[in-house]
Amino acid sequence: VQLVASGGGLVQPGGSLRLSCAASGFTFPRADMSWVRQVPGKGSELVAGITKSGRTNYADSVKGRFTISRDNTKNTVYLQMNSLKPEDTAVYSCNAVDGPTSYWGQGTQVAVSS
Repeated sequence: VQLVASGGGLVQPGGSLRLSCAASGFTFPRADMSWVRQVPGKGSELVAGITKSGRTNYADSVKGRFTISRDNTKNTVYLQMNSLKPEDTAVYSCNAVDGPTSYWGQGTQVAVSS
């Protein structure tokens, strides 16, 4: 199983980034997907999730700014991040839940700074 996140980088406050997480090794359309972020020394935060049926949920801190989506033909989940703030700086990782099994990928660093 692989979950390969990409798209992170350095962006100024107010800017945008689009993260991608390419999945392989399991039945992607059957999995609920989510993005989680972590700041060193702090706990992790569930940023956004999308079920296998397409239902989405967001952390209050990102509602109205972030959008999660999935493309089952490409086995990929996306996170469109707009109006970025310095407090969005973190390592972003994707998670897949397929029945009783949870998979994690490596993270991609997002830094928001002027």
